[in-house]
Amino acid sequence: MTPFNAYLRLARISNLPTVWTNVLAASVLSGGPVGSELAVVMLAVSLLYTAGMLLNDAFDQEIDAKERPTRPLPSRTVSSSGVWVSGFAMLAAGALLPFGLGIQAGIAALALAGTILVYDAWHKGNTFAPLIMGLCRALVYVTTAAATGLAFSQPLIAASISLLAYVAAITFVAKEESFDRVTSWWPVALLALPLLRVLTTEPPTVLTALLALFGAGVIASALRLLSRRGPGDVGRAVSLLIAAIALFDGLNAAAAGNAYAALICCGLFVLTILLQRIIPGT
Repeated sequence: MTPFNAYLRLARISNLPTVWTNVLAASVLSGGPVGSELAVVMLAVSLLYTAGMLLNDAFDQEIDAKERPTRPLPSRTVSSSGVWVSGFAMLAAGALLPFGLGIQAGIAALALAGTILVYDAWHKGNTFAPLIMGLCRALVYVTTAAATGLAFSQPLIAASISLLAYVAAITFVAKEESFDRVTSWWPVALLALPLLRVLTTEPPTVLTALLALFGAGVIASALRLLSRRGPGDVGRAVSLLIAAIALFDGLNAAAAGNAYAALICCGLFVLTILLQRIIPGT
């Protein structure tokens, strides 16, 4: 593994398109930023996502040295100091960029950066870690909406909460990946919340029905992997559920009447799946 490939793996770069769909869906729901403003938000949250992934491994390197010695940091494929510096530099850049769009956007980005740092530093053994990770994703919606001047709509707030719950459920499952088993199934029920949110609050259309059906199929496939519990099945299920974030962003966009944005999200779902075959998503 080359240092460049190691950094891509540390950054879980294959999952980055799901961050872009978060921004796109939030923009649609809030009547939000377009053009250069949208590009700034996407760049900022991309930097924050990448920083969070790098710092996650930086904080975990002592534990990984015992449990996952082949990871880039324990195997010394990349330097610890380089990862620390890169992570904090990206975190600072991602937090500061949105201030160019207004004080509200800047404050929201700072909150997102702070939440990412809290998760990375204290997620091991923290009962509330899945909720904190879910909050990170929800704050991407909030930061995007704040770039318009705090244009928070009821659908955007509801979508943010359902995304928080969905990502919290994924994180709960991912925390048990090294054991290749799931010890408690009740949080998995939260995976259905993005579907239920749209189907119970928005008038159905052909596109939302198709996306909901497809999303349900993806969740069912992931649950089959989790119940089978073969070697590596938990990791594959987690990667699939992460990719499905793009589908649910597309569902939110479709429910808000933007079919074009919904189709882009579907395309980014496919891109995420393809990238995960090259760079592991977990």
